[in-house]
Amino acid sequence: MQDEHVGGLTERDRRILDFEQSAPVGAAPKEAAIRRELGLSAPRYQQLLGSLIERPAALAYAPMLVGRLLRLRDSRAAARTTRTFGPSAR
Repeated sequence: MQDEHVGGLTERDRRILDFEQSAPVGAAPKEAAIRRELGLSAPRYQQLLGSLIERPAALAYAPMLVGRLLRLRDSRAAARTTRTFGPSAR
């Protein structure tokens, strides 16, 4: 099956964005739906989605979704950089 490019996105790219827009809540139901509807493992789906939200074509296709995912990713990255391990100095 060949992916058709429309607006810089392949059919698979659009399916991933559409799926994320209406994905089930909860890790287990979402993982099962990813495998069933997209034929991907959850880690591969996350890899593809992560690279997809960096593309201007994805932002043009689903601006609200991509903006939300970028903000979520950035807030998680900021939380990781401020995280400390072990006892804090007092």
